[in-house]
Amino acid sequence: MGTTAIFGAGVMGETLLSGLLRSGRDAGDLVITERNPERAALLAEKYAVRALSNAEAADLADTLVLVVKPQDMEGLLDEIRDHVREGNTVVSLAAGITTEFLEARLPEGSSVVRVMPNTPALVDQGMAGISPGRHCTDAHLSEAEALLSSCGKVVRLEEKHLDAVTAISGSGPAYIFYVVEAMIEAGVVLGLPRATATELVVQTLYGAATMLKETHEHPTVLREQVSSPGGTTVAALRQLDDHKVRAAFVNAMEAAAARSRQLASGHV
Repeated sequence: MGTTAIFGAGVMGETLLSGLLRSGRDAGDLVITERNPERAALLAEKYAVRALSNAEAADLADTLVLVVKPQDMEGLLDEIRDHVREGNTVVSLAAGITTEFLEARLPEGSSVVRVMPNTPALVDQGMAGISPGRHCTDAHLSEAEALLSSCGKVVRLEEKHLDAVTAISGSGPAYIFYVVEAMIEAGVVLGLPRATATELVVQTLYGAATMLKETHEHPTVLREQVSSPGGTTVAALRQLDDHKVRAAFVNAMEAAAARSRQLASGHV
């Protein structure tokens, strides 16, 4: 895959870097850039990779992975534009930054891939959606796919679907944490020590997710297996239905997708 440069070694940048190393990539083939000199030095020592300036990294890299904040993207592209060569792959993990925005600020014909990752990549359980730009070949897309596969699963989609990906998997961990918080609070209200309630909820979540993944059963089937007629689960689910929780989740994700479109419209 040649040399990969990660521009912006914040949480997600470091996550990708560590995932690549765990997957077998040679540290000599990886470089990072980071505005904070102390953090750059720390990561260079921790992972035995080189920390370079943006221009130096762009000159050296075959694959350029842009992991800066959306508001910093235009400045970074200005810095590296003249250092991007034909054949390079430019992979952007910045929320709301369209391939059109990137292509307009890079040399004509640049191969661009847009990615929507999520935070479980921190524990190698990420879910990323990737979309090719106008000049992206299948080989370039496969390269981006291999990069993101180092810390989770990857699905290829047309860019028009990335707002939905943002709403479902990009923001999705927050919805899960929100539900977990509520369940823990319920345990405390019911008299359980907080630590015990937390253990019960986290393991229940892990077990339920594992069942979904390994049994390949539809979630409705699995839910019905727990829901004995006239039992405790049915009583609880009736309350959720009475409070329109299902509809609230759908509305929440529609709102997230709408906000994603709004953010992207400012970066076209």
